[in-house]
Amino acid sequence: MRANGLSIFDIEHCILNGEIVEKQRDRKTGEGKFVIQGPTIAGDSVAIVAKIEMAGDMVIITVYAD
Repeated sequence: MRANGLSIFDIEHCILNGEIVEKQRDRKTGEGKFVIQGPTIAGDSVAIVAKIEMAGDMVIITVYAD
């Protein structure tokens, strides 16, 4: 996040205003993960790779400028 100049607020904005553009499976564990693409607060495009844990928590795996 820091390398791309993104804050937690940018990530939250992307999740709330973006959309799931791809569903993936981890090759090693078989866990499902999602690619969410959306805007930052400034309107730049960002993508987030995340998964949902068994307890229902979202875990952000990585974030990159799109």
